[in-house]
Amino acid sequence: MRKLILGLAITLDGYIEGPNGEYDWCFTDQDYSLNEFYERIDAMFIGRKSYETLQQYAESANGEGIPGMPPLTEYVFSTTMTSVKEGAILISEDSIAEARRIKNLPGKDIWLFGGASLTDALAKEGLVDELWLSVHPILLGSGKLLFREQESRTKLTLLESKTYETGLVSLRYRIEHD
Repeated sequence: MRKLILGLAITLDGYIEGPNGEYDWCFTDQDYSLNEFYERIDAMFIGRKSYETLQQYAESANGEGIPGMPPLTEYVFSTTMTSVKEGAILISEDSIAEARRIKNLPGKDIWLFGGASLTDALAKEGLVDELWLSVHPILLGSGKLLFREQESRTKLTLLESKTYETGLVSLRYRIEHD
């Protein structure tokens, strides 16, 4: 079965974006193991807001998405959208069942790109297998937190850690499902 990997940048105080949705604090001066990560995946789960942000970014960059990102099958999870770009797949009903079905398809691992609601829903169902957090050495003080209040503890096993000269620390954890 394919793994679902939540991979994202986070501040030391736990924020994934600033109070106005900004992510200008993210380091872009080097690869930070993204190309290595890209070799592991062939699909992306993405929520509506994150999808729209990614589309806006691509439009402002002459159609180019995230630099260096290979072509991925994009699964867009939304109950309000009626269409997505050509090549992307809209998941608007039975999202948990669809996520399970897609995880069972042959292929490489899947990047859970974003969407706080999507991440919460998939995590609560035990569908997220790994966390790959790029911890940036900054305290934002406010914004959107990665982790919301949970009903129970989640045990993690450290798979890998890397420290970069910039102070960024990359952490990979396996989520232990009971």
